[in-house]
Order: sequence, then C-alpha cells, then structure tokens
Amino acid sequence: MNFRRHRHEEPEINLIPFIDVLLVILIFLMLSTTYSRFTELQLNLPAADAEQLRERSAEIVVAVGSDGRYLLNRRPIEGRSVELLAGELQAAAAGRPDAVLIVSADALATHQSVINVLDAARRAGLNRLTFAAQTGNGQAAR
Repeated sequence: MNFRRHRHEEPEINLIPFIDVLLVILIFLMLSTTYSRFTELQLNLPAADAEQLRERSAEIVVAVGSDGRYLLNRRPIEGRSVELLAGELQAAAAGRPDAVLIVSADALATHQSVINVLDAARRAGLNRLTFAAQTGNGQAAR
C-alpha cells in the first residue's frame, strides 16, 4: 500500500504569452485603422444650376464624343490631332478676345480626349473655359 500523500498541483494559467498576443493584435489594429482614413478621398462635387444660365455672345462650344470625335459649334472636325483642333479654335475665336470655351464631353469620353481640348485651347490662346454639366432633371447647365 502506498501511504504517501499525493499532492494535487493546482493548474497555473500563464498570462504572459496571452498578454503578448493581445498586444500584437492591438498594435496591428491601431496601425491598420490609422491608415484607412488616408485611402479615402473626400470630394465635394460642384452642383450645376440651370437658372444661372446667361447668354454669352462669344461662346465656343466643343463637344467630345464617346469615340473621341470633336464637334466645334455643332460642326464636326475632321481629325483628332491637337494642332488641328487648336487651329480650328483659333479661327473660331478670331476677333473675339472675350471668347469663352465650353467643353461638353460625353460621360464615356476618354480622359485624353478632354485633355487634348484643353491643350488646344491653351495653344489657341483661349484662357476662359468652362465645362458643361447636367442637372438632376437632365437639362444641360453651363
């Protein structure tokens, strides 16, 4: 017979590795939430109001189609080069120093097509320009 007394050891919970893991998770969450706000871009988009439309006698309207074609005052331009467009804009603005260029681009037009219009306007000496937009009811506003 075994008359020795058995010692029952109390189980220990070692908290140090648990705290280490929690600190690593906490640091990870702090770093990831700090940088998440920089990935968003806050934009305040302009609103167009058709009521403020004024008649301008020196308007030059350039329409950019979704396929990259240009219309200058509802007249098609035979080509897509910046030099050709700049020549047409200069001819349209001849004798009108206060000419305003209105760029009306299709929603599916490429960014490069619109940049070509802006570059041609710079080359033609037109420094007053605006973009046409649509209001919520589908009417065009400038």
